[in-house]
Amino acid sequence: MKLYGYWRSTAAYRVRIALNLLGIQYQSISVHLVKGGGEQHLPSYEELNPSHLVPTLVDGDLVLSQSLAIIEYLDECYGNNSLLPSNPAQKAQARALAQDIACDVHPLNNLRVMQHLGKSAQFDDEDKAQWMAHWMTEGFSALEQRLKHSMDPFCVGKVPSIADICLIAQLYNARRFNVSLDNFEKLVEIEKNCLVLTAFKLAHPSVQPDAS
Repeated sequence: MKLYGYWRSTAAYRVRIALNLLGIQYQSISVHLVKGGGEQHLPSYEELNPSHLVPTLVDGDLVLSQSLAIIEYLDECYGNNSLLPSNPAQKAQARALAQDIACDVHPLNNLRVMQHLGKSAQFDDEDKAQWMAHWMTEGFSALEQRLKHSMDPFCVGKVPSIADICLIAQLYNARRFNVSLDNFEKLVEIEKNCLVLTAFKLAHPSVQPDAS
């Protein structure tokens, strides 16, 4: 199994966590998103992923993009559905929380959006930082409201799910860009509970082979 990703990619980070939680061995192949204009735009990578995005998972003849689809595929094929609760209501809740992050928060602050804002709207670094802080804070505020009364150590229940995978990767992004997390006590508590686990430690961007 091969995972094409980049050490700082939020979406690739999610898949690394899932692979580790499921105990799946894989080959990590770096696609540098900045060097030389971005290796994701090379013809050889475009053949794998015409969207010019990471991650891409290759499992035998299967080539799969989109981190949430990859995570659910891995869970169904190799993880006995351990990354989603068995209870239908909790399963839907975990998916909803994951999508809150992956569909509503993350797309507004990923690399290609920032690059486009710099070119088309002439955003400087401070403008970009304010943009990211605004949209991450909006998303985190909603998540905190949903989770603040929960007594569970993780987003949905007593073991990490796809929701925690998405949350931890996005909180890394927030910390990278100095977004204040002072008002998100429950989210930070969940983060602490996740980051002591080996699967999350080994997936952290700072310990990836292509980290720089």
